[in-house]
Parts: sequence; structure tokens; C-alpha cells
Amino acid sequence: METLSSSRLTTLLDKALNRCHQQGGKLTQKRERVLKLMLQSRKPLSAYEVADQLNKDNEQSIPAMSVYRMLDFLVSNQLVHKLSSANKYIACSHIACDHSHQVPQFLICSKCQKVKEIGIPKTIVEQLQQSVQEADFQLLNSQLELDCICQDCA
Repeated sequence: METLSSSRLTTLLDKALNRCHQQGGKLTQKRERVLKLMLQSRKPLSAYEVADQLNKDNEQSIPAMSVYRMLDFLVSNQLVHKLSSANKYIACSHIACDHSHQVPQFLICSKCQKVKEIGIPKTIVEQLQQSVQEADFQLLNSQLELDCICQDCA
């Protein structure tokens, strides 16, 4: 992720605030600080890494369990994605978009941990879901995380 300008960051935080309001939630000051940190990060962060960063810049210590709850809120409002394979979080790259998107898929560089969010057509997920059902299983999560090597590391 490129470094965000202050105007771009403000735009993203305003969109996030509106999204939370539309969905009946509240982007509190602490949640906004977590989201801002996620937006400015060049790599996925664990809840403990987020807590460490927040506590560096804050007089009052924020426990990791509180950060987990804030991240859960941000995930449920589609502002942040959880990368299950690494147990880390990354800001959604589509916060400012007003149109519908394809299903998120994450390309994760196994060397530098850089992550790129791309979309795949919903029809592919529907085909996967059908194959899973035919095997007498239920698909719980359609998020795909692919182990890759980025162009910089290749």
C-alpha cells in the first residue's frame, strides 16, 4: 500500500464513518485510531502489533483484548479484513468505493508479507460452494488467501 496523503486519509475515514452510521454502528475515537493505523500500515498487523503501536503514541495503555474487539467491529463493517492464515488484519482497499465489488481474494507474499487485495467473480465462489456441498460439507468462509511471491521478491 502506498503512503496515504492526509486528504486521502481524511476521505477514507469520512467514508468509514458514514458506512458505520448507515449500518447502525459507531466509529468511536479508539476504533478510528485503529482504522487509521491500519490504513497507514504497509503490511498486515496482528492485534498485538496494533496495541503496541497505539500504546507508543498514547498515555493510556490499551489492552490487546480491547484491540481485538475494535478489529472485530471494523471487520464486521467491512473496513478491515482478517487474514486467517496469518492471524493478522489489513485495511480494506475498497472503503471509498460506492459500488459493489467482487469477492475479496488476498495475494500474500511469503517473503516480505506484502498483501494485495483483488476480487474474483461471485460465480467462482458459487461454483466452489456447490462443489463443497456435493462433498457433504458447508462452506463457512469464502475468503481466499493465496501464498505467492510478489514481483519485488521474485
